[in-house]
Parts: sequence; structure tokens; C-alpha cells
Amino acid sequence: MKIGVIGTGYVGMVTAVGLADLGHQVIGTDKVTEKIEKASRGEVPIYEPGLEELLNKNLKNGNLTFDPDLEKTIRASDVLFVCVNTPQRKDGSADMTFVEGVSRCIAENLNGYKLIVEKSTVPVRTSFWIKRTISLYKKGDSSFDVASNPEFLREGSALSDFLNPERIVIGAESEKAKNWLIKIYEKYKDKIHMTNIDTSELIKHASNSFLAMKISFINLISDLCEKTDADVELVAQGMGLDSRIGKQFLRAGLGYGGSCFPKDVRALVKIGEDLGLDMSLVKAVDQINKKRIQKFINLIKKALWILTNKRLAVLGLAFKPRTDDIRNAPSIDIIRKLMEEEAYLSLYDPEAAENVKKLFPEDPPNIHYAKSAYQALEKANAALFITEWEEFEKLDLKKVKKLMDKPIVVDGRNIFEPDKMKELGFEYYCIGRK
Repeated sequence: MKIGVIGTGYVGMVTAVGLADLGHQVIGTDKVTEKIEKASRGEVPIYEPGLEELLNKNLKNGNLTFDPDLEKTIRASDVLFVCVNTPQRKDGSADMTFVEGVSRCIAENLNGYKLIVEKSTVPVRTSFWIKRTISLYKKGDSSFDVASNPEFLREGSALSDFLNPERIVIGAESEKAKNWLIKIYEKYKDKIHMTNIDTSELIKHASNSFLAMKISFINLISDLCEKTDADVELVAQGMGLDSRIGKQFLRAGLGYGGSCFPKDVRALVKIGEDLGLDMSLVKAVDQINKKRIQKFINLIKKALWILTNKRLAVLGLAFKPRTDDIRNAPSIDIIRKLMEEEAYLSLYDPEAAENVKKLFPEDPPNIHYAKSAYQALEKANAALFITEWEEFEKLDLKKVKKLMDKPIVVDGRNIFEPDKMKELGFEYYCIGRK
């Protein structure tokens, strides 16, 4: 099918590449011309394993092209996937300016039946406003349908998630829209979960908020463990053995970050409150998560007392492993607070360092970016583990101890085993464990 993907950010780029790899003729478009130029050359502006290789494969076989002309892309496509940004306002609501702008442009360029598919995460009832906008501004009598197909892409495994989906949620009204989307995802037709549009739109916010709730819950339990002789890792394992609960997202630590969970939790609160509902449960998820940063700072102070002029190795800057994304990353707030304490920071991350440099330029001796974890650890008064990169799990701990000025580790992700660290001679601080 001829598909236009509007917006080539994280979701749009993965969607465009994935749909092209399924054999469709895909045009990616974006108002930022630089993005289109880079994509046309086979360059990916984000770190996502396997994405650049698959992009180049589909550029070469002709399934995928990029064009900065939105109007041309609309006219050339039968199906339009809307993947534009829906940034969050201060009150938690989504700013739908870009969605409305795209809807108007689609209306002005309808040249036959179009299926408009919401791929961006949007509030429930957004389809009503897209339909209303297109109906108000379209010039001819061309027909159209609006459908919902939310994305469930995890950064670091987004391509695998797209090409090996657990489920494909589709919200559609007309039989034509349903059949076209089934055709698009024909390879995965046994994974399709068909609903009405409002249900589909709500599934994304509900899913992410529930997963965030599991994270905040186990972090609350970790605080209980620290007041007793319980071990949060063993508590989580015991809970996870129950098939009704499952083991995923029961990892105590610094809490969740990224572009989805914080935004979607707050958006769901706003959606519910606008409809007159008590959203206290979901609010608590967000509040618990926000408190994790100060808890970690307090843990550092417990280990070091005064942070002024202390040399600290900050290991892990991305909000999670296998990505360079620092949006809502715990590291950002932690760095700010440590800078307020006038500590000297040596920062390291395998992928996200360049993005963090834009916020915190190198400023020796206050801010230094190391080329490796070992370099960051040299003469450090303490090592702070913020992101659970696999390479940190494989560090030579004996070498680490020799490099450091003081063998103090504050582990915000419970990467290491407490008994082993103590046996090696480290003073070890972790989350919910003794």
C-alpha cells in the first residue's frame, strides 16, 4: 500500500522503516528539512539498535523514500500515519497543536479517499477532533476515515517490537478502515486486537500508567524493606512467581523516566480529572517516582556526608540501557543537585554523553566526560550507578577498587550483589537491600 508517515521522530522513523520492511511503499515526511536530508542519506539521528541498517536496506530496495513536502506526501498516499509530537503542557494535558495542523493540511489536500491513522499517543476522543477539523476545512467531497493504532515501542528494542509484536491494537469504525489496516498488518493478523477508536486511544495511556504503577509500587516496597530485614529483590522475585502479577517492571531503583511513562501518567490524570474522576491512585504513582531522586541524593550523603569538592563518578546517563535518550532521565536531576552541592563530576555513558553535553557542557574540574567507565572511576571518592548498562555488570571490580580513591559505591539500580561487594572490600549502598 502507499503509506505516508507524517513526522520522522523516534516513533515516526521506526514506523516508516518497519512498514517499508513489510513491503509497503512508504514516504516519510517532516517539517524539519534536516531530518529528511539525513534520513534520505541513510543516517539515523537517534541510537536504536538495527535501525540504521534496516533504513538503508529499504532505501536501496525502493520501499522507502523521504520528502519534506507534506502536501505532496498527503496527495501521493492512500494511508497517512500521524506520528507528530504531542508535548505535555504544565497541567498534564497534551498539546495537540501539531495534530490539528496536520489535520488541516490533510483536509486541504484530500484528492480521494484517505485513511488517517493516529500513531502518536493522544488523549481519548482525539479522533473526534481530527474528523471535525478535516470535515470543516476540506474543499471537495472526498471521503476519509480516522483510525487509531497506538505504538508500543520500547526504546532499545523498538525494531524488534515493531517486527515481532505482542499485539497490534486497532481502533476503527468503518469496515473499509478495518480491512485496510488488516491488509497493512496482514503478516500479523493473528495479533490484531480490534476495538472502537476511543478504546484504542485509551489502551496506550492505561498500559503505560499500569506499568509505571508497578515500578512505583516496588519502589515503595523497597522503602519498607530498608526499614526491616527484608530484601526487595527477593520480595520482587516472590511476587513475580505469581502468574497474575509477573516479574516484569518489579525492579526497585531510581524510578522510571523517558518520554512515555512520565508523560502518559500525568496525561491520564488530566484526562480523568477533566471527566470528573478521582485519579488519586495514578497521582500517587507520579509522586512516588518524583521522590526517588532526593532519596538517592540522601543515600549519597549518607555515604559521604559533605559532597562539596568530592570527586564523583556518575555512571549511566540515559534513562534506560540501549538508548541515548535522556528525556526525563534521573541522571539529569541528579547531576543538577550534585552541582548545587559543588561536587566534581566525572560522567560516563556508552551512548548518551553527547546529548547530556548539550545540557551540561564540559567544565573541568566541575564537569568532565570520561571515555570509559574506568576513566570516570579514577581517584573517585564514590561511584554512582544511575543506568543499568550491561557493560557495568561486567566491570572488573578489583580493578575498580584500585582506581578509586575510596571504594564507595552507591548503586541506584541494584546492579551488584551486596555480599559480593562487601567481600571485595567495597562500602556498598543500594536500594531496598542490606
